[in-house]
Amino acid sequence: QVQLVDSGGGLVQAGGSLRLSCAASGRPPIPSTMGWIRQALGKEREVVGAINWSGTNAIYVDSVKERFTLSRDNGKNTVYLQMNRLKAEDTAVYHCATLHRGARWGTRSQYDYDYWGQGTQVTVSS
Repeated sequence: QVQLVDSGGGLVQAGGSLRLSCAASGRPPIPSTMGWIRQALGKEREVVGAINWSGTNAIYVDSVKERFTLSRDNGKNTVYLQMNRLKAEDTAVYHCATLHRGARWGTRSQYDYDYWGQGTQVTVSS
């Protein structure tokens, strides 16, 4: 059983920054691609980005490219989402999740993610 704990959300003004963290625990260790999925009020969930196990490759949805950066520290079993130049439309609950091993790299489907964190609220005021 894998447990993921998301943290780091909060209230920030437009143009500001936040760093989200996702701490993983449980067995087996997580040699998996990790993603961040967000859900704004009244909207569908959206896969924001994903990072491979080694941290050498990451992919982002167009709306966050050049603003968000994924990284990971496998020694700490933690994945990070650095969010810069935040916009009001980034307001959402953000979840980290593990990509199912059979899923395609770059998938935009939330259903390809199996273990999820509880989510952390990000609110950007304009």
